[in-house]
Amino acid sequence: MSEAERAKANADGGESDPASRELPDWFDAVAEDVLEYCRPKQGLWVDLGCGSGGLGFALAQVSESAILLIDPNADALAKAVERARASGLSARVVPIVSSAEHIPLAEKSVDLVTSRGSIFFWKDPPQGLREVYRILRPGGRALVGGGFGTSYPAWAHKEFFRRCRDSRPKKENRTEEEKPAERAERPYETVRPWNEPRRPEWLAEQVQAAGIEAALVEPTPPGLWLLFERGRT
Repeated sequence: MSEAERAKANADGGESDPASRELPDWFDAVAEDVLEYCRPKQGLWVDLGCGSGGLGFALAQVSESAILLIDPNADALAKAVERARASGLSARVVPIVSSAEHIPLAEKSVDLVTSRGSIFFWKDPPQGLREVYRILRPGGRALVGGGFGTSYPAWAHKEFFRRCRDSRPKKENRTEEEKPAERAERPYETVRPWNEPRRPEWLAEQVQAAGIEAALVEPTPPGLWLLFERGRT
């Protein structure tokens, strides 16, 4: 097999059917982009809106920094505590139950903030961005947005969205609980349409409302990302 044929096979998922393959974890690929774009110094790093800490653990594996996992979901963070204990990272990976809008950290106290996938569900995105800027040390950087990472395989990216489409119930098969009138009673995260805010224009609007300087990362890494740095003055 030539190099060109091998590259195409990798992009397409190899010879096996992508639908039967386990999707690779995307957090390692995202962590690579965080390090590439932010170039953070070792110190105190934050994974904001971390869920059970996938990105934070990926960063812990490639650094000696202390990692703060911040999320409002205590149950998700409990899983992160178990994982940290099992992987011997309890001394460096610390969970904090809080929201992006009210980060319980001192001003200019952290060297890196990264957040994958959560800004689209923050109740007040501009306030969350102001909080991220507030806690950054001078020269510290933040990468906030959503995506799979530059090195994530093309076949897996395509297969992920295919499975998402196939898993959605058809309109005629929805239960009463899934109808819009019933969904009005659900928490904010489940009411907001999944893809509604995922546009560059939406991110730009949040930056403008926050009153900070941030740049959309284009054309890579894949997804929508904001990159900003706290000035050294």
